[in-house]
Amino acid sequence: MQPAITVGLDGSPESLAAARWAADEAEKRKLTLRLLHAWPLLAPEPTSIPSEVDQNYWAKRLVRTAQAELQARHPGLSVVGNLVADDAQNALLQAASDSEILVLGSRGLEPVESYFLGDVSMPVAARAERPVVLVRAEPRVDGPPPASGSSVVVALKLHGSSDDLLDFAFHTAAARGVPLLAVHGRSVPIHARVPWGVDHDITEEITRGAQKQLGKALRLWREKYPQVDVADSIRLASPAKAVVRAAEGAALLVVGRRKHRPGLAPHLGPVAQAAIHHGRCPVAVVPHD
Repeated sequence: MQPAITVGLDGSPESLAAARWAADEAEKRKLTLRLLHAWPLLAPEPTSIPSEVDQNYWAKRLVRTAQAELQARHPGLSVVGNLVADDAQNALLQAASDSEILVLGSRGLEPVESYFLGDVSMPVAARAERPVVLVRAEPRVDGPPPASGSSVVVALKLHGSSDDLLDFAFHTAAARGVPLLAVHGRSVPIHARVPWGVDHDITEEITRGAQKQLGKALRLWREKYPQVDVADSIRLASPAKAVVRAAEGAALLVVGRRKHRPGLAPHLGPVAQAAIHHGRCPVAVVPHD
């Protein structure tokens, strides 16, 4: 199968924003864009039937309308439509295994609403074999659209392998021609807290140690992608808070998810949860070992 970026379409503003983001990314990566709409009641394609009695009419119209818009925006991009007679979650998980990236809409713009992302996006992001990017609906404003973010931000834990995460982040920054910011957040330990604040000798020691680890984790990737301008940041705050704050104004926030958790159902960790719920930019959830 030809390498592709797949976007899940359901006709919502969020899924249309996801489709536009996916088209831009597919063009930058020189990949095919696949528009996927899953509907369990999809009927076998009739040989000859008027549209007014074709029960697939609205499903086909949804895909064709999006395809026409994206093709007009990106004349050189290969855009294909795909209707699937399956449950949306199953269809998207299958599509993710066949795609370079799966892109989905993320619902909720206000802090309270941001915890309600729908019934599909979260479980798919928690189970997919490939990176999943969640995109919020575009804000409704008068005048020209706001400028997109100018950097890719990647959140690193500094223990265990981060190769899959860094490969995706560096590849994306290189394809976009934008800088990369690697962020590590670490809460200040109890023994560093004093009545007047924190013991700066302890926090400086923690920062130096983490900075050394972060530099080591990035070294090979800097060499592999010399065209990417890389910065790193150690923030003494909870990892979730540090990452969300670092991603303000970014083009993309990249967070990780463990592929295998023995004895546990697939789920998203606290940093990924915070990024999806509170981050304002698109969020890529990358499975890694």
